[in-house]
Amino acid sequence: MYQRTKCERNNKMKNIILGIEGMTCSACSNGLEKYLNKQNGIIEASVNLVMANATIYYDENILNQEKIEKYVKQAGFKSTGIFKEFKIENKNKTEKIKFIVFTILAIILMYISMGHMINLPTINLLDPHNNPINYAITLFILTIAFLVYGYDILKNGFKNLIHLIPNMDTLVTIGVLSSLAYSVYGMYEIFNGNHHFVMNLYFESAAIIIYFIKLGRYIDGISKDKTREAIKKLVEITPSMATIEIDGEQKQVTLDEIKKGNILIAKPGEKIAVDGEIIEGKAHLDESFITGESKPVNREIGEKVIAGSLNYDGFIKYKAEKIGKESTISEIVRLVIEASNTKAPIAKIADKISGYFVPVVILIAIITFIIYLILGYDISVAISTFVTILVVACPCSLGLATPLAIVVSEGVCLNNGILVKKSEVLENASKTNTIVFDKTGTLTYGKLKISKIYNYSELDNDQLIQIVGSIEEKSTHPIGKAFTDYIEAKKQEKIEVKTFENVAGYGIIGTIENDEIILGNRKIVEKYNIQNEHIEDENRLTLDGNSIIYVIRNKKIIALIGVNDIVRENAKEVIEKMNNKNIQTIMLTGDNNQTAEKIASELGITKVISNVLPVQKAEIIENLQQEKKMVMMCGDGINDSLAITKANIGVSVKSGTDIAMDSADVILTKNDLNSILKLIEISKRTIRNIKQNLFWAFFYNILMIPIAIGILKPIGISINPMWASLAMVVSSLTVTLNALRLKKFKI
Repeated sequence: MYQRTKCERNNKMKNIILGIEGMTCSACSNGLEKYLNKQNGIIEASVNLVMANATIYYDENILNQEKIEKYVKQAGFKSTGIFKEFKIENKNKTEKIKFIVFTILAIILMYISMGHMINLPTINLLDPHNNPINYAITLFILTIAFLVYGYDILKNGFKNLIHLIPNMDTLVTIGVLSSLAYSVYGMYEIFNGNHHFVMNLYFESAAIIIYFIKLGRYIDGISKDKTREAIKKLVEITPSMATIEIDGEQKQVTLDEIKKGNILIAKPGEKIAVDGEIIEGKAHLDESFITGESKPVNREIGEKVIAGSLNYDGFIKYKAEKIGKESTISEIVRLVIEASNTKAPIAKIADKISGYFVPVVILIAIITFIIYLILGYDISVAISTFVTILVVACPCSLGLATPLAIVVSEGVCLNNGILVKKSEVLENASKTNTIVFDKTGTLTYGKLKISKIYNYSELDNDQLIQIVGSIEEKSTHPIGKAFTDYIEAKKQEKIEVKTFENVAGYGIIGTIENDEIILGNRKIVEKYNIQNEHIEDENRLTLDGNSIIYVIRNKKIIALIGVNDIVRENAKEVIEKMNNKNIQTIMLTGDNNQTAEKIASELGITKVISNVLPVQKAEIIENLQQEKKMVMMCGDGINDSLAITKANIGVSVKSGTDIAMDSADVILTKNDLNSILKLIEISKRTIRNIKQNLFWAFFYNILMIPIAIGILKPIGISINPMWASLAMVVSSLTVTLNALRLKKFKI
């Protein structure tokens, strides 16, 4: 068995998401998950009942897709290939027609089998007293039809029993086949003249059990399909065709024909086909499907566009940069699917209980059957009780309690500009008591401006900034944008940078001509033992709230450049709300203390930790966790990525670097810090909903199993297999409808 580490999954292993058919309850998904995790070459498998898929990390040197699909088949299920949001309308239409037909047959079956008991008009040809053989044969034929209708249930139940992973279908299969077998024996007795056996036939029980279970699954299927709406909208939002420009001529092409570097055109009213960069024109674009912000945003030359965005009013040309699976939409779809396949701790508890529950129920049913025979009850009564226990105890509601609530909540998060990559976030967020913020780009917009230059060189300021900007262009830090914007505004040419090195937490180093240029913070001066003769200027910049860039040429400081930033519009309000909720707020920054303290004071942040390196940020997160704090880390840069990974919940703003977003558990697609408060509130409501569902699931089984056993028979309360199947369906629907209430949650 492999050690399943995050590093291993990210760097060494390949993953695949397969669609799975045949799963009907949590015992199914748990059984398949356990079976896959036992197979050689599989690093980790996570099976999702609601999404009907499995995310599998595997060693590509040992396995491939074909072999993995064989494992799925061996476990008693069917792989539908690479999972995608396939259209389900046709499938639902077919199931609807089948359901209507068998609803009519169920009514006919119930009328024939029970109509005479309540003095309804009966056909003499099918009267159980006058024509018992005709009556038995008719019920048998109708029951066979229902067995064909429920073949998938019986097949899965039998296969899972063979593989020693009994599930809900196993309970139903044993119950139905027991009823059928005893009824066939009754038919034999009737054919031999023992017509009194006509009152001991359970054909209708076997048939109606299958019908009610199909009813529950049909309704559950509709509910589960609704939970996929967010993903479906994303998949369908991109246009099927696009206009491409080749040698000055325009041509209509499919998305599959678009290559990186192609020039595309978007006219007013058209959608952006692929992710890219505007090279001509400007327009207001609707990006609400990503950001949740209904107001169109202005996009100009040099700015990025996202596939699926609607062009309201402009004519733009843009260069294709991310196509196919690389696009923002494809990435979000992948993350949402993977998130739905991760399990929150509370879900794992429910799954574990469900895995033990089925075999225990089977044992209870067998023991009860034997006791009834020992006590002298007729075998028909013993079989009826046996079947009733199996059916009423089906753990459908237990299996749906957590995954449905999680999937619905993930959709609510996405609609509010919160992309949740791991399901456990929806449990842990409610427990968060400490939120750590990076400063630049997180609490501030990260759009820094040059405020003051102390130039000690022979260069003029424009020449100095030209050198600095040419090197900073190669950096992803927000500070770099301040310099590149400056030289672009001055229409200066960038100078060739021969070598470039990023020194994480300190700064950057580049070579221009034969000069080594070091750009960074105060710590880089100390790191390379650079003599600082400009303390007074340094203090002036710091007191004015500037972040300082030290420009060092050939081991000598040639300039101090002050840059400042704008605090995010609602940051103060958000911090205040967090403080009111007794959530500790901490600023964790590599910037100098004076600048950090000034911004923290402005925002109301309770604690400041400054002048820290990336590794130190991670260590501080670990120290907070050792104090038994549930820590959320919110950042945007490369230097934040390690701390984001270490935190209980890592959060990145959408404007952050790729590595920060990759490291994060949550991405704020609206770049709005208020989304953190929304996430915490959604988490609280989700956990409350899950607890309600689990309570009902356990309460139902605790109540109904003793009744099925017959404990209340002395006071005239008992149920038969048909009522048991109906009770099971009602329980599942109760949980499903309660989970769907989360969709109505407004923040």
